[in-house]
Amino acid sequence: MIVKQTQPFEYGYNSISEINGKNSSMLMDFGIIRFKDGMVYENEADKERTFLLIQGKVTLKWEDKEEVIERNSCFDENPWCLHVPRDVKVTIEGLSEAEVAYQAVYNDNAFVSKLYTNKELRSEQFGAGTLGETATRTVRTVIDDSIAPYSNLVIGEVINHPGKWSSYPPHHHPQPEIYYYRFTPEMGFGYSEHGDEVFKVRHNDTALIEGGNTHSQTAAPGYAMYYLWLIPHLKDARFNDRIFVDEHKWLLDKDAVIWPNK
Repeated sequence: MIVKQTQPFEYGYNSISEINGKNSSMLMDFGIIRFKDGMVYENEADKERTFLLIQGKVTLKWEDKEEVIERNSCFDENPWCLHVPRDVKVTIEGLSEAEVAYQAVYNDNAFVSKLYTNKELRSEQFGAGTLGETATRTVRTVIDDSIAPYSNLVIGEVINHPGKWSSYPPHHHPQPEIYYYRFTPEMGFGYSEHGDEVFKVRHNDTALIEGGNTHSQTAAPGYAMYYLWLIPHLKDARFNDRIFVDEHKWLLDKDAVIWPNK
């Protein structure tokens, strides 16, 4: 399913999925908080939460801490992301036009709140040197099992290079997944696979991917495609439980011979 966003987000919180409400099969709360200069947003919930700065400048306040963070481009700069356990109050003040992505899941684990800075996040090139560079992409992992094993969520970003593929070769996993898209230039577009269905996606659209569906992506030539990816853990399925489609596993061989070079 694709949630189309044909108009700019409203100022404040824009809900896209809710654990106990709309699109509940995603098993997490997700939405976009849009700020203008001077606007204040407060959040306190009985859930584990992340607040990831997509673009703009804001002040974050939590517990006895305060930090001013800024991001001019989600394509060219790593994100900042605040990660807090249940019942911690978070206050965000906009210092410019800004967008912050919100994710929440249930988690009874007690852990120390952490602000992941744009300098410490893991940014990697996936797919380089294989498949004729047709699936080269930039992957930024913010939280996964190896980073925060006490967490019940996964969050990261992909920069899908123009004309190339990502989340490839085709794979699936038991957990649902959410992709939130941005393009540069903004009139760009791409395509999102959900099992045997394929959807056209544009700037600010969101893909709600049911567990068990393959979900490869591609961006139109000339347009870079950013997407935020979010996954909730299941009791018996963690992030690394990715299952590659059998008929396409041969593509994982770094020496795979691809036409026309056969």
